Amino acid sequence: MDGFVTLVAELVRSTGLEEASLYTRKSLELPGFFRPTKKWDVLVVSGGRLIAVIETKSQVGSFGNNLNNRTEEAIGSAVDLWTAYREGVFQRSTRPWLGYLFLLEDSRESQAPISVREPHFRVFEEFHDASYALRYELLLRKLVRERHYEAAALIVSNKASGRKGVYSEPAEDLGLISFARSLVAHVSAFVALPIGRD
Repeated sequence: MDGFVTLVAELVRSTGLEEASLYTRKSLELPGFFRPTKKWDVLVVSGGRLIAVIETKSQVGSFGNNLNNRTEEAIGSAVDLWTAYREGVFQRSTRPWLGYLFLLEDSRESQAPISVREPHFRVFEEFHDASYALRYELLLRKLVRERHYEAAALIVSNKASGRKGVYSEPAEDLGLISFARSLVAHVSAFVALPIGRD
């Protein structure tokens, strides 16, 4: 995911924010509420204020177990951060921008319909015969709609062409352009309005 982290860093730099405010390799820990700290992939911190936080994840093979793990991680990380924010751990920060960027292997296994078990109660209809790829799409869309994340991006790529930079975006609302616009707008607003900054 290093290439995507580099892309995100370039987007943040394009807003005119100082280089020292962008963290992609070190000093990536933030305090949590349910745990002492969590290490993120990209942080934007300026003047003692948390501006943006980004998580990047990928999935290659072992889709079943890992989908559940990724789901729990994504929800848990967001709830932990927002609870810490509510409790004032980020001090003078206004609501930061939280983003989630996900790369999924495009394969026969990730695209095949998957059945669900319903021994006691019916699952939501959209999960019936949904592939792992569709389940990730549903997850990311719901994370944004429930306001756990400001934006999310879903990219799929196979092992062969992915190394050459070939990828696809299965959902327009979860595309890189929407993700980038939201991030740049948030950071640009902070840069343009220095009121209250030290």
